[in-house]
Amino acid sequence: MATRAPIVLTTGEPAGVGPEIALRGVADDAAGPCVLLGDADLLGATARRIGVRWPLAPRVVVEHVALRVPCEPGRLAPRNGPYVLELLDRAIAGCVAGRYAAMVTAPIHKGAINDGLGAGAPLFTGHTEYLAHATSSRHVVMLLVGGGLRVALATTHLPLAAVPAAITGAGLAATLDGLHRGLREFFGLPAPRIAVLGLNPHAGENGYLGREDVDVIAPAVEAARARGVGAEGPLPADTVFVPSIARRFDAILAMYHDQGLAPLKQASFGHGVNVTLGLPLVRTSVDHGTALDLAGRGTADPGSLRAALALARDIVARREASGVAH
Repeated sequence: MATRAPIVLTTGEPAGVGPEIALRGVADDAAGPCVLLGDADLLGATARRIGVRWPLAPRVVVEHVALRVPCEPGRLAPRNGPYVLELLDRAIAGCVAGRYAAMVTAPIHKGAINDGLGAGAPLFTGHTEYLAHATSSRHVVMLLVGGGLRVALATTHLPLAAVPAAITGAGLAATLDGLHRGLREFFGLPAPRIAVLGLNPHAGENGYLGREDVDVIAPAVEAARARGVGAEGPLPADTVFVPSIARRFDAILAMYHDQGLAPLKQASFGHGVNVTLGLPLVRTSVDHGTALDLAGRGTADPGSLRAALALARDIVARREASGVAH
């Protein structure tokens, strides 16, 4: 589905598979125009190495952003951390200004970025958190789509020990409301059905295996239902992903990262898409990391990147058809 403004694609960590999957993704994608953000020399060398036509097709524009230092596939150069952030900043600014219809992001390496920023700089915890801060978004929701599932997270990149304290009534209210809105606006679901997982085994066994499910999650679900959100739970996490149960819901809200993403990636790895809800722009991303061990070999699978591009265009087209400006 073509859109009037192009999709912008950030090519991510230059030493990882980002440049390769970005090039393969746009080389095989005939759905519409896009802008590739990255070092033009790096992209040209990568294209020639993996057999992608260079220069690219006219519908793909390369916007040059210079590397800070040269890099080799598979070998991190932390001094390129600011380069990776510049790609994101340019994409965000272009989306907010309306020059781009949506942004799609290739994987980044959090450690390399933090090492490159040096001591005293704010900790970089991930794409989602950076986008939220850069756009002054009050509350964003990480949603993964793939394998017939949509899985959102109540908490994102936290140590497991910090998760229980991070699950609050206010936080769950904001996440459920944001997920409800996102499913309606991005996916065209008029009355989304949301399964809310419990934190503890068996959703706490009425408090015998933990009080969070009884004291925090259940009241938040009840309050959300009173606001018109079609939420159900807390439900045992070990049974909701059974296909016959999962099919009853449009999305599943997990309490922490691996609780939700382990089963989703088992069902869809290589073709899943990360969607950020609650931003003043449309953003999708791959469901995998930088894969430094594969970089430079020409074997990285661009399936998730292609799926992210396709979903971004679908979301933009749906929003435009409903009169929502991107």
